[in-house]
Amino acid sequence: MRPTANPVLPKRMGGRSLVLMVWLSLAILSGCMVGPNFQRPQTTLPTEWSGPIIESRSVTPAEAELARWWTLFDDPTLVSLVDSAVQFNLDLKQAEARIRQARAARGVVAAGIGPAVDASGAYQRSRAAGSGNGKSGGVITNQYQTGFDAGWELDIFGGVRREIEAADADLQAALETRRDVLVTLTAEVARNYIDLRAYQQRIAIARQNLAAQKHSAALTHQRFQGGFAGGLDVANADAQVATTAGQIPLLESSARQSIYSLGVLLGMDPAALLYELSPAEVIPAAPPAPPPGVPSDLLRRRPDIRLAEAEIHAATARIGVATADLFPKFTIFGSAGLRSADFSSWFNWSSRIWSFGPSVSWNVFDMDRTRSNIELQQALQDQSFITYRQTILNALQEVENALIASAKEEEHRRALIDAVGANQKAVGLATMLYTQGQTDFLNVLDAQRSLYASEDALVQSTGSVSTNLVALFKALGGGWNEGQEPKAASRPDSKNLPDQAADHGQDF
Repeated sequence: MRPTANPVLPKRMGGRSLVLMVWLSLAILSGCMVGPNFQRPQTTLPTEWSGPIIESRSVTPAEAELARWWTLFDDPTLVSLVDSAVQFNLDLKQAEARIRQARAARGVVAAGIGPAVDASGAYQRSRAAGSGNGKSGGVITNQYQTGFDAGWELDIFGGVRREIEAADADLQAALETRRDVLVTLTAEVARNYIDLRAYQQRIAIARQNLAAQKHSAALTHQRFQGGFAGGLDVANADAQVATTAGQIPLLESSARQSIYSLGVLLGMDPAALLYELSPAEVIPAAPPAPPPGVPSDLLRRRPDIRLAEAEIHAATARIGVATADLFPKFTIFGSAGLRSADFSSWFNWSSRIWSFGPSVSWNVFDMDRTRSNIELQQALQDQSFITYRQTILNALQEVENALIASAKEEEHRRALIDAVGANQKAVGLATMLYTQGQTDFLNVLDAQRSLYASEDALVQSTGSVSTNLVALFKALGGGWNEGQEPKAASRPDSKNLPDQAADHGQDF
């Protein structure tokens, strides 16, 4: 019996196979890639902003300041909330899952650039039909077979490489989507936190004014009992007390809703932060506004613009994928294995089988399906260009809006500071003159209303100054860094928070 040997091709095939493999490799490396090559879109942007800009700072905002801009407010609670949101927010986790999805999809596409090899093994036992006269039975045979099948579609016209290029662009788009979610998330946490502190300050001012108004009402009742005031003064005093008292529950409701929003942003139960955030604190002081740089900086910093650019790249590459279907497809196939009717001779050298050869296929007629697909991809590319341009315009508008709002709100706040001071003097003078009987109670009511309105407006303006700065940081694309994403802190302890928060239900 001939000794068994490994199932390999004959030696004379080795040189030919090597030459063929080298020729195929050169063909692939030198093969063209049909379809348009991506070029970064050229956009004409204004050379400077029309809104007021702080000139005392450097021309370009520091990367570190934009990456973690919330730390500039010097509020440890705000920093803790933002860092926890970055770690636990569900929208951000979903964006990260889409990155993994895009990376896996890219791996699936990239696998098509190389050969595919399948291993197989089979055993078959069969019986042939007997003779027609029924005197001889059928013959029973066995067949043993194992081997490998290989196929390689040569990417001569770059269809697979264009698919990989599109998958790379999709992966980049997923990365930019996460960054865009990060920018929005940090801004939303800061805005809700500032709103919460503003509501708490408004509640405190309402309670202070309510106490003063109750004191005036008590004084009016005393004067009425002594015959020095009329019933109209008493009614007006009681009405003002009731009006101010009626505004407090609405402010408390808004404050509680802000806490609920922060809880959800942190991926927690809405009421989980009640105990931690219910005690009133001051509104985070707005730091000096950063310089916005030049409009062209937005193309580098804004994740939504970078996302739109990646989508153009993907759409452009898919035109090449569709165009490649116009050309023939070349495939190299081969197989090698062993086949025998007897298990004892299955692995003998004489049992070897092999085949090798190229094939070509060309869809010469498909009722213009391929060309229609090319037109479809071109239309999608046009849409991507339009989206890119619209995204840039929206970004420019957001920065301009934030610049003008920040500047004008600061002017508004300074005027309100003067108004509060003047109204405080007016209340003091009106109250003194009323107790001396030199003026009627209507002047006291007007002075108290004006003071409460100006103090409440000042608190709202102080909050707006901070939230407008948050909007400016968001419009500039702040909240992420190319080299270092924000690091998250540990989740705040929320054990038994609903029970603990019940003791602070009215303490905002």
